[in-house]
Amino acid sequence: MATHLVTTLLIGLAAIVALASALGAVARRVDLPPVIGEVFAGILLGPTLFGGAVTETLFPTDIRPFLAALANVGVVVFMFLVGLELNHGQLRRGLGVAATVSAGSIVVPFTLGAVLALALADGHPAPDRLAFVLFMGAAMSVTAFPVLARILTDRNMHQTPTGGLALACAAADDVLAWSILAVVVTVVGTGGEQWRMLLLVPYLALMFGLVRPLLRKLAAAGGSPGRLTPAKLGAVLVGLLLSACLTEWIGLHFIFGAFLFGAVMPREAAERMRAEILDGLGQFTGVLLLPIFFVVGGLNVDLSRIGAAGVGELGLILLVAIGGKFTGAFLGARIHGLRARQSATLAALMNTRGLTELIILSVGLQLHLLDRTLYSLMVVMALVTTAMTGPLLRLFHPVPSTPEVADVRQPVS
Repeated sequence: MATHLVTTLLIGLAAIVALASALGAVARRVDLPPVIGEVFAGILLGPTLFGGAVTETLFPTDIRPFLAALANVGVVVFMFLVGLELNHGQLRRGLGVAATVSAGSIVVPFTLGAVLALALADGHPAPDRLAFVLFMGAAMSVTAFPVLARILTDRNMHQTPTGGLALACAAADDVLAWSILAVVVTVVGTGGEQWRMLLLVPYLALMFGLVRPLLRKLAAAGGSPGRLTPAKLGAVLVGLLLSACLTEWIGLHFIFGAFLFGAVMPREAAERMRAEILDGLGQFTGVLLLPIFFVVGGLNVDLSRIGAAGVGELGLILLVAIGGKFTGAFLGARIHGLRARQSATLAALMNTRGLTELIILSVGLQLHLLDRTLYSLMVVMALVTTAMTGPLLRLFHPVPSTPEVADVRQPVS
């Protein structure tokens, strides 16, 4: 790598970290998730402003492959952390209500998203119409579990019945949305190599039958059982990268291998190790690697060329995304006996899409299911639905610091 490329890359990385940190702090000060500011930083550094002059100056074509590689590493680690944060016990405890709410918050937006895809298909042709329809349904159905968890923690709602239920529903939504996306990737296929998808079953058996017990032994090994050491972290990272590599080679996508490796990490007797991994890797990824992902995504967002037709399409996308998710979650909660205000609070939380949505959109872009215009509109939708969570919570749950004492399964009133 030539000296001038190294210099340009390092200057670009410094600009990314500085702007993302600054706008993330601004977002937090105005009671928005920091990811809103960080994504906005990626858009500002993209071609939307000044005809792409900023992009060409900071990120010339020669260094973009290196940025893309770092962004992929960031997504691998992030998806691993999402799987690691998945609370199996919480899923089991809230299974009854969560299943109903999750079903509503998946089925309704998925159906509306599929109908929207049919309306947009002619203006945004995709190589596979079925895959495009399924993809749009999945993109409308996702809830950002990590962003949701942080919103609940910031508002002292994570230990309330509604907060716990929201986390369980979001976890179930994520699993279902990733499953739908896996079907989309399979439909798009990899040419003559689709036979590799047959290896998915042996891969899952390997992860649950061999890797999970080995990780449990790893957590218990050493003089301080459950504590993270450099050797343990190295072993975890090797396993993570190999798992992501396997699913990419099979023909799914590396995000599935990364997510599943985090999901199979043992919970019992390994809480300290999990917490240290989440804290250490989470901070490094959040400060450096994910902002790079936002910029790489921002290079494909050009809002300056949307035009009147694009504004109309954006309105339809927002209507389907917000209305479908809110209506589905609200009705699911009401059917199960939750009060109207609590159901509305839950529905507002389930509308949070955040970074998870951006990762799904990046997969759609890589599969050529989204063109740059539709990708840009969907990114705006992800920002709007995440930003509106705070104001809606203040409306439906005005005193979040007061602990809830009522059970989530209350009669309909």
